[in-house]
Amino acid sequence: MTRTSYRLGVDIGGTFTDVVLMRSDGRIFSKKVLSTPQDYSQGIETGISALLAELNVDAGDIAEFVHATTVATNTIIERKGSTVGLVTTKGFRDVLEIGRFRTPRLYDIHYKKPAPLVERRLRLEVIERVGSDGGVLVPLDAAELARVADQFEAEGVEAIAVTFINSYANAVHERQAASYLRERFPGIPVTASVDLLPQLGEYERTSTTVVNSYIRPVVERYVSSLKTRLDRLGIKAPLMIMQSSGGVSPGEVVARQPIDIIESGPAAGVLGGQRLGTKVGVADMIVFDMGGTTAKATVIEDHAFALCPETEVGGGAALGTRMIKGAGYPVQVPTIDIAEVGAGGGSIAASDAAGGLLVGPRSAGAEPGPVAYARGGTDPTVTDANLILGYLNPSALVSGELSLDIEGARAALASLGERIGLSTTDTAHGIHAIADATMLRALRGVSSEKGRDPSQYTMVAIGGNGPVHACSLAEAAGMTRILIPPVAGLFSALGMLFADVEHQLVTAFYRRVDGVDRATLDAAVGPMTARGLDMLRAEGYHDPAQQRTALYADLRYMGQTSPLTLPVPDGEGAMQALQQAFHVEHRNVFGYASEKEPIQFVALKLVCRGVAETPRMPDRIERGAEKTATRHTRKAFFGEAGWVETPVVPRSALGAEPMAGPVIVEEYDTTIVVLPGWEAAVDGWNNVVLARKAG
Repeated sequence: MTRTSYRLGVDIGGTFTDVVLMRSDGRIFSKKVLSTPQDYSQGIETGISALLAELNVDAGDIAEFVHATTVATNTIIERKGSTVGLVTTKGFRDVLEIGRFRTPRLYDIHYKKPAPLVERRLRLEVIERVGSDGGVLVPLDAAELARVADQFEAEGVEAIAVTFINSYANAVHERQAASYLRERFPGIPVTASVDLLPQLGEYERTSTTVVNSYIRPVVERYVSSLKTRLDRLGIKAPLMIMQSSGGVSPGEVVARQPIDIIESGPAAGVLGGQRLGTKVGVADMIVFDMGGTTAKATVIEDHAFALCPETEVGGGAALGTRMIKGAGYPVQVPTIDIAEVGAGGGSIAASDAAGGLLVGPRSAGAEPGPVAYARGGTDPTVTDANLILGYLNPSALVSGELSLDIEGARAALASLGERIGLSTTDTAHGIHAIADATMLRALRGVSSEKGRDPSQYTMVAIGGNGPVHACSLAEAAGMTRILIPPVAGLFSALGMLFADVEHQLVTAFYRRVDGVDRATLDAAVGPMTARGLDMLRAEGYHDPAQQRTALYADLRYMGQTSPLTLPVPDGEGAMQALQQAFHVEHRNVFGYASEKEPIQFVALKLVCRGVAETPRMPDRIERGAEKTATRHTRKAFFGEAGWVETPVVPRSALGAEPMAGPVIVEEYDTTIVVLPGWEAAVDGWNNVVLARKAG
C-alpha cells in the first residue's frame, strides 16, 4: 500500500508564521501561529509540531519542505548583521561612501544616505589593477594582502567581501585574494564579487557583495538552526527556500548567497497568484497582499510578473521600480517587481502635533501586537479598528485559537478619539480609510504610475488582512473584480509549493548588439549553461525533460546608466528581434525610444529551472479539518450606510449564485468583508469571486 505523501510550506511574517500542509490529492491543512522574533525558527517548529499532532501525520511522510523568510531583510533593516571587512583595489576604498547621486526626497536638504554597512576603518585597499579589457596592469601585491588579513584578524571581522575593479573582465586577482583569505580564516565566510555579480558597475557590484557578506553569517546560522529543528521533528525532506525571483533553492545554496532571498516572503504570494491566474484563465491581475506589518502589490500581465534587475534594501518600504531611489543599499539580483508600503493589521494609529490621525509605518508586530491580542500592546492598530467596526469576529481569530480583548481595543480607540475630537466609531473608520489610502500608493506604484489602468485588472487579495480591505481598496482604485483564493490568509505559504527549483546565473557581456552573432552569444552562454545544468543534476533533475533554461540580456543605449532586462529570442534574426523588443520596452518604461541609437549588451543572465515530474499545482484545492463559522449576524459599520446588521457565513455557504453584500465571510486564516454594492460567489476552483454591481 502506497503511503500518502505531503508537501509542507512555511512563511514567516512580521506578525504570524503560516504553515500549510498539502496532501498529494490537493487537500490543504493549515496552522497560523504568532511569530517569534527572538528566534523565528522556534515559531516554525511550534506551528509544524502542532499541525502534525492535530492531523496525526508522520513527519517522515513529508516529501518536500519549502520556506519563505524575512530573516535576511530584517537583518539589514535592524542593522544586526555581521562585522564585515572589505578588500578592494587601491584608490577605491570609498566607493560605498560615494555611491550614486540619488535621493528619495529630492528637495530635502536634511536627508542623509544610509551609512555604509562596512565602517571605513574596515574598508582596506591592496595594490592590484586589471584593465577593462581584462589585461593585468599591476600584479596583486601578496604582502599588502597579508597586511590586510592581519588587520582583519585584529579587528575581529566576521565576514569578508572581496571586490576588485574590473574583476568581471578578469577574475584572476579576486580569486587569488579570496583563496588566500579562505585559507587564512577557515571559519569566516569570504564572498568574492565575481561569484555573485561578474558584471560592470563597481558601486553596484561592491554593494551587492557587501550586503551578501553582511547577512551571510546570520542566514547561515538561521538555516543551520532550522535544519536542527526539522531533524528534531523527524522531517527528512531537504530544506528549500523561496528566492526573490519566484523560484526555490536548497538551503545550503541560499546560506552562501543570501542576497537571493531578500524578498523571499512576498515573492511566494506573487508566484502563487501567477500560477492561480494561469489555472483559472485570468491573464491580467494585481496581487494585493496585506499582512500584519506591510502591504504589497504586484502587477501580472499576460500571466507573467515583471522582474527587476536591481532592488534596494534597508531603506524602508519600496514602491516597486519607480525612478525614486537612493533610500537603501542596491542589490543586483533578479527580484519580482513588488511595491510595498508600511500598512498592515499591526500598523499603529496615533495623532500628530496638529491633532490629525496617523496610521503606520510603525507596527505592533507579533510582540506585543494589537491591543486586542492582550499581549501587552497599548497603541491602537488597524486590526483594533477593524474589530470595532464589526469586520472581525469579536471573540477570537483563527477559529478560536487567538482570543481577542474587544473592550481593550475599544478603550484604546476611544482614548485616541478623544485626542483628535472624533467618536470611537469615526476614529476606527478613519484608521481603516487611511490604511486604504496608504495601500493605494502601492497599487498605483505598479499600475497607474507605469501607464496601466488598474480598473482593467482583477485584484487577487491575499494575506490575513487583504480580504478585509479588498473591496474598499478596489473601490478607491476603480477596480470591479476581486479573486480571493482558498487559504487566502496563508497563500504565501501555499504559493511557494507551486514554485520550481531555480538558479540565476550571470556573466559580463559588454559589446554592441549589432556586432554580435548567434555563435558569439552561444559561446559566452556555454559555460553558464554547463554550470547551471550541473546544479540541477546535483539536485536530482537528471532527465533533460526536467531541465529548462531561459536566456535574458541586460541591454541599454550606448552611454546610458540603467539597463533593461529582456528575453533573448531563439533562431535566426534573434539580434534584430532583440533590438526591436528593446526599443518597445524602453518606450514602455521611460516614455521614449531612440531607434537610431546603438544598443549594447551589459550582461547575460541564464535562468535554469528544475521541473518536477508531477504538476506543482492541483486541479482544485479543498481545505480539510477546518472549523467553519456558524451562520449568524452582527452589526458592522459601512461608512455612509452606517451600522448594518450583517450576515456572517463560512465560505462553504457561497455558491455559483452571487450573494449580495453586505456580508462577512469568516475563515480560519482571514475574513472577507463584502461591502454593500458588491456580490460574492464561488468559482470552480473554490475561489471567492467578488464583483461590483453596476449602477
